[in-house]
Amino acid sequence: MTKGAMESVEVFTAEGKGRGLKAQKEFLPGDVIFAEPAYAAVVFDSLTHVICHTCFKRQERLHRCGQCRFAYYCDRTCQRAAWLNHKNECSAIKRHGKAPTENIRLAARILWKMEREGSGLSEGCLVSIDELQNHVQSFGDEEKKELRADVESFLEFWPPHCQQFGMQFISHIFGVISCNGFTLSDQRGLQAVGVGIFPNLCQANHDCWPNCTVVFNNGNHEAVRSMFHTQMRIELRALTKIAPGEELTVSYVDFLSLSEERRKQLKKQYYFDCTCEHCKKQLKDDLMLAVKAGESKPSADTVKEVIQLSKDTLEKINKARMEGQYHEVVKLCRDCLKKQEPVLGDTNIYLLRILSIASEVLSYLQMFEEAADYAKRMVDGYLKIYHPNNAQLGMAVMRAGVTHWHAGLIEAGHGLICKAYAILLITHGPSHPITKDLEVMRVQTEMELRMFQQNEFMYYKMREAALKNQKIQVMPEPSNENAPSLFHKKE
Repeated sequence: MTKGAMESVEVFTAEGKGRGLKAQKEFLPGDVIFAEPAYAAVVFDSLTHVICHTCFKRQERLHRCGQCRFAYYCDRTCQRAAWLNHKNECSAIKRHGKAPTENIRLAARILWKMEREGSGLSEGCLVSIDELQNHVQSFGDEEKKELRADVESFLEFWPPHCQQFGMQFISHIFGVISCNGFTLSDQRGLQAVGVGIFPNLCQANHDCWPNCTVVFNNGNHEAVRSMFHTQMRIELRALTKIAPGEELTVSYVDFLSLSEERRKQLKKQYYFDCTCEHCKKQLKDDLMLAVKAGESKPSADTVKEVIQLSKDTLEKINKARMEGQYHEVVKLCRDCLKKQEPVLGDTNIYLLRILSIASEVLSYLQMFEEAADYAKRMVDGYLKIYHPNNAQLGMAVMRAGVTHWHAGLIEAGHGLICKAYAILLITHGPSHPITKDLEVMRVQTEMELRMFQQNEFMYYKMREAALKNQKIQVMPEPSNENAPSLFHKKE
């Protein structure tokens, strides 16, 4: 975090919420309020061999550390950049005989950094690790049991010649990781691949309708382009115009749930009661529970029955997706939609969830026309519920645009891609890989649209010929995971 960026925010005591961050100057939508490198970060256990341990990019071929044979890197540049943080870990893994879990590795990296730099304020940090919340006193029995197991495993891994820390302080570090660990994603931002601690970001309080968003930027570590070398970091970006003195807030959970469900999730994962305007006044809940309007309004019993059917179907869909039975998923979605359509309103979250799954799976199966219809309805619903500059909304609109493009619906496809591009320019910035991909698509669809408007017949002839010669781009396999959430909570 640069000195200039530090001067643009300050830590203050937010009424009823503890510490918070507020703006020291005006920000406009898309402005980077600050960028912060990780205090410490690790790759998830399940992905250690496919993700670079320095920049967290997914790569085809990675170089393995010749010493511990555990850490992997893009190239020598990433390996050299990692050495300060990997040096102690490398010898500890060799001594221990194997690498411990991600939680132990992250705690060890934090404590090695403290050993090197002391526990006071690090350069560019507004607060020290000592001051971060750990919420250990709020842990339930199961969480306390896990904490004890983590501390024991940590003590087995921690080398005897390193600085020794007390049990209470080690427990504090694990509490900090549990409450403040931030999810790191791959370069496309579509899969959670690791967890890091960012002390400044931890100071931003939650709001279900925030004025900021957080994006993970993997940086540029390519050796051949070292003049463009940038560090892996998170960026806090303004979603709306922010006045000096205004609190900076982010959302810890996806907005697309009823206020009561969001509050339960926040209480369970982060140990606080959300008092934001949207929760207090249950704003948008009426839209998320909307039923068909008009003369033949469905009875309360019918609505209850259809919602229960939707919940049951979502469970069956999850099971079928886990087993890769995508045609079964499509059948479940179609059957459910037939029952939902006469009863639920266009913005009802149970209808939107089924539309989202149906459009994604049908796109993967290359049934683009039906997928495009569902995607359009999903986006129309989302636009009435989400904040206009929400990253999840931007990604959904982008998916819908690509689906329309594949379906040959060039006008609607181009319009949706332009809309997605406008949102992601604010939430991700112009240099993020996903925004760059979208810019290429925007230019391509604009060119195709011009051709379509000049001669519709020739456009379809050329498209047909192109598709015969070139295998149509297959959509990525549907993921069973939700989009990465902001903070990483150990399940």
